[in-house]
This record gives sequence, C-alpha cells and structure tokens, in this order.
Amino acid sequence: MRLYGKQWTRREMEARVGSVAQIGGVRRLTLTEGKEAGTEVIEVRTGAGLSFEIIPSKGMDISLAQLWGTPISWQASNGNAHPAFYEPEGTGWLRTASGGLLMTCGLAHAGSPSQDETGSYGLHGRVHHTPARNVCIREEWVGDDLEWSVSGIVEETAIFGSKLRLTRELSGRLGDNRIAIRDRVENFGFRPAEHMMLYHFNFGFPLLGERTEIRLPEADREVRADGGGAALESCVSWEAPNPDAEETVFYHSLRCEAVDEKGMAKATIVQPEFPTAGGMRATEVSLSWSADTLPLLVQWRMPGAGEHVLGLEPSNCRVEGRESERLRGGLFVLEPGQSVNYRLELNVD
Repeated sequence: MRLYGKQWTRREMEARVGSVAQIGGVRRLTLTEGKEAGTEVIEVRTGAGLSFEIIPSKGMDISLAQLWGTPISWQASNGNAHPAFYEPEGTGWLRTASGGLLMTCGLAHAGSPSQDETGSYGLHGRVHHTPARNVCIREEWVGDDLEWSVSGIVEETAIFGSKLRLTRELSGRLGDNRIAIRDRVENFGFRPAEHMMLYHFNFGFPLLGERTEIRLPEADREVRADGGGAALESCVSWEAPNPDAEETVFYHSLRCEAVDEKGMAKATIVQPEFPTAGGMRATEVSLSWSADTLPLLVQWRMPGAGEHVLGLEPSNCRVEGRESERLRGGLFVLEPGQSVNYRLELNVD
C-alpha cells in the first residue's frame, strides 16, 4: 500500500503497529442521544485523510465525511435522526433527512410529493429512511493492500404494490481517499415496477467558499422553471452565505463527449484554500457515475445561511415528481425479475 508518501509491504506495516486499526479501518457504533438514539453508524477511516460514516439505519447512506478532520459534506440540523421519526407524507422528509455526503432518493419515487393511481408519494421517497439488512463488513489483505467493503440490502415493498430491492456495496482500500459505490436495484415482484433513482450528494463549508470552482461535464443545461431565477452561469461558482438566498435547481443532460472510456461522467469541486493542520492547500473532490444508467446530473444550489449546501445529484429522472415525469415521456420501468446497476465513485485529492 502507499501511505504517508511511500510504498509499504503488509509485513512492514504490521511491524510498526499493534493493530492496523491504528492506521485506519472500519468499525460499528450506535448513537445514544436525542432523535439519533439507536441509529447505527459504520465509521470508515482510509488512513490517507478521508473518513466518513455509513448509516445502515438509513438506507446505507453516508453522513459526515471529513478530510484530515475537516468536513467536506454538509450536515442538516436534523442530525442522523432515527428512521422511527420519519414522516413520509408530503414534505415530512425534510424533518429527518440527515444531509451528509449522500442521501439516496428513491426507489419508487424521487423528487416533489406526488400522487397517482399507485398511491401517494412523499418528497424524495422512502429509501433514505429504510434500515438495511444483511449488513456485512469486510477487511481483507490482498497482497500488500488492505481492502475494505461495507454491504447491505434495502427493500421497499408493499402488499399489492411494487417490490424493489437495493443491494449496495461501498468499498475502497487503506491509503486511498476513494469511495466506490456499486448498487443493484431489482424488481423481485411479479408485475412491472416504476423506478426513480437520484443520488443526492451534499457538499458544504469549508469545501465551499468564495473561491470554489465547480467543474461540470459537457451537457445541455437548463434552470428548473421554479428554481429561484438564478443565472445559468452561477452553476460553476459559489458565494458567501445569504439568509435571503433561494434554492436553484439546474438540469445537466449529459452529452456523449462527457462520457469516458469506462462509461463514466465526472463533476469536480475545486477549493484552492482548503484548511488543513498545516495551513491551506488546494483540494479537489471528484464525483464520477455511470452515464448509461444515470444520464442526468441534477444540481441543487443553496447558498443560504444554515442551509449552505451544493447538491450534485446523478439521476435517472427529474425532480418534479411522477406525474411530470410521465408527461415528459414516462417513468423508467423494471420488468419482473429485471435489475439495473449503478456505479459511482468519489475521489479526493
């Protein structure tokens, strides 16, 4: 592995520590106070500066993410509220959404509250508030690299309704500031099931500052009609908190030239003055995703006070809800037994 600026063998590293957990690794915790009581946390430390919290109690999503002890994610005032407090109707999702690096929106619905012949759907769906099962942690030496992974299964089902299963694995290795996410969503029912999926990545201060640059993939861009009236050019910059700021949503429909040879598109946040213990340094956080299954990047821009957050959200749908999506050409449908795979990767440099 490469760590602290040099290459080490497994035995060289083991000779210098009583436990490799001294350097980094994975451990399970449970929160104990307030609305967070009973929420499970899996803490991952890469040993190279990046650490983050996976929340099995909330859809295997990622809460606080830090680089050298400095946050790169935006945390909501709700904290990691236990899913027992979730209010699924209307916009109740906003009362218990954690923020954090990733909130998954889906599986049957993402976006604004909707109602149709299949039922009523609250903001952004249920998956972020659904506990996972079959949660598994793995740490394994592969040659001179210590690889880690965390996996689990999240199901969204209803009697006489759709039956969707998300199987998620997050993985990486000691010494790398990288998170790989591999998701499979399967319709294990016996009727076609409509499926909406949006990966709500949330970035915040001090990664976001007045000098931050946002580099977006080649795309056809537009501002959501009711999205605050911001200029399209503002999607690549940031500013100081403004209590009167309004949220804006941009849609970036990927062009073919945005996709690399591995089928991935990428967006990057560049902060030339990211604070570390030794002073300021230039830092880049890049998010890549599978363009074939997530052809749209939704960008949520909210430079407010308290709600001071940039959302980069690879998606298979827009966020106006199910009825609007039908008018645009129809929802993505999984046939009985059919599945779809999503690949995402976060890299910090």
